[in-house]
Amino acid sequence: MINEPLPQQRRSSTEISVESRSSSRRTFLTMSMGLPLGAALAACGTSGPTRPGATSSASGGGGTTATYWYLSTQPQEGVRTRTMERFNKANPTGQLVGTTFQNDAFKTKIKTAIGAGQAPTLIWGWGGGTLRSYVQAGQVEDLTSWFDQNAAVKDRLFPSSFGAATIDGKIYAMPCETMQPIVLYYDKRAFDKIKAAPPQTWGDIMDLVPKFNAAGIAPFSLGGQSRWTNMMWLEFLFDRIGGPEVFQAVFDAEKDAWSNPVALDALTKVQDLVKANGFIKGFSSITADSNADQAVLYTGKAAMMLHGGWTYGGMSTDGGDFVSGGHLGYMNFPPVDGGKGDPSNTVGNPGQYLSISSQATPEQKEIAKKFFSTELMSDAAVKDWVGTGAVPIVKGADAAFGGAKDAEFLKFVYGIAVNAKSFAQSWDQALSPTAAEVLLDNIAKLFQLSISPQQFATNMNAVIGK
Repeated sequence: MINEPLPQQRRSSTEISVESRSSSRRTFLTMSMGLPLGAALAACGTSGPTRPGATSSASGGGGTTATYWYLSTQPQEGVRTRTMERFNKANPTGQLVGTTFQNDAFKTKIKTAIGAGQAPTLIWGWGGGTLRSYVQAGQVEDLTSWFDQNAAVKDRLFPSSFGAATIDGKIYAMPCETMQPIVLYYDKRAFDKIKAAPPQTWGDIMDLVPKFNAAGIAPFSLGGQSRWTNMMWLEFLFDRIGGPEVFQAVFDAEKDAWSNPVALDALTKVQDLVKANGFIKGFSSITADSNADQAVLYTGKAAMMLHGGWTYGGMSTDGGDFVSGGHLGYMNFPPVDGGKGDPSNTVGNPGQYLSISSQATPEQKEIAKKFFSTELMSDAAVKDWVGTGAVPIVKGADAAFGGAKDAEFLKFVYGIAVNAKSFAQSWDQALSPTAAEVLLDNIAKLFQLSISPQQFATNMNAVIGK
């Protein structure tokens, strides 16, 4: 998901957006629809400085103010700003002051600010290994009792969104905004050309590869230079072959978890696909951050693409009549023959997250909590998010899809989230920064066929728990 060339830096607007130039993906932690399988976390902060060049917004009333940092990518920035402005209008004596940052600048700034004790009251984020370290350092407010006292707030949201906010059974972040599963997109025109149907199993995928190559169409587009795009293939193969327990063992730091036979099978299968010329030629030099991989699909150079729900908006905006003309198809990743994983499972962004700094004043914390309970995911905010082509993490949000131009896609995404037995967070966000960087480096080598599945497992076993 985005403008993030660094590990764990996909495009930061994790919403299924209609923005055109900066499609990014977001990430996730393994969890069931009701119970988290893995723990994630959120961020923290007190009042922080406004970055030069960033925008700041507040309605200017008197009284206490709390600070809120978030991303500047449109149209998501607009929704966040309007949501904050509605809150400020209703609460003149307890205001939020917003500061926006570009994706990479935000990631750098927030780490520096937290380390210096100058983080904002509210921190927007994705959850994951880095944020978990903030929780372990006691820098984030424990919201468990607050959610117990405000059950209606929690019950309004998808249960799957709480996995990435939960650590050791305690909730440290308010899930918010939108969900973005990884989707298998396909070009209906390419399938018509070879007179074939979309794949229903992994075996079908392998059977389609030579047929598309013979027709002069790459079977799959892939922005391999970005590395995290390759990872999505392994996330689904691990799940479809062995279920969410396979990566959960890695997350739980079980010794030699990467050497699980299921893991080795998945690693082998992805190399089989590479060796069969399953991906566009030169995929290792194609970037997702520039949306070049999307262009390969909508210009007819590739038949399929495994990518985040957030890319739908970019293809709709930049792809001519590819979406509006009904040429784009989409589906959940198919099962693997003989696999144990539930085919309803998905991976991607189960939501975005807001945490409260443990160092914030009691007054600032109250402002933040009132924002959580009143405006953050209000009916007005839900309608606004739907208008961007995104699916809010609110139960019943599909009632707002009727008049949306992307209603069919929105209903598809909503159905995935509602029906998934497991919604897994992207691995590089679930793991620590150290392990995530080693993971992305080894995934790139795996796809370049420069290491074997066993070498991959050995290299990754060495950083389990680090």
